[in-house]
Amino acid sequence: MDDLPFDSIDELEASLRQHRYVAGRNLATTIFLGLKLDKPLLLEGEAGVGKTEVGKVLAEVLQAPLIRLQC
Repeated sequence: MDDLPFDSIDELEASLRQHRYVAGRNLATTIFLGLKLDKPLLLEGEAGVGKTEVGKVLAEVLQAPLIRLQC
């Protein structure tokens, strides 16, 4: 995905913060690489840790529709 609104992990972190989401460096790096390589990202974790919120914020940042599947 070459038309990202950020060119670095730092810019991605700043963009997420502007949308009220503070991501750790590991998560920001994983998101950045997944987007740059145009690969899917699977988020796992306990209920309430913020998996859905990552998707919501990324949809806002990328100005993309969010399709949420509850499994």
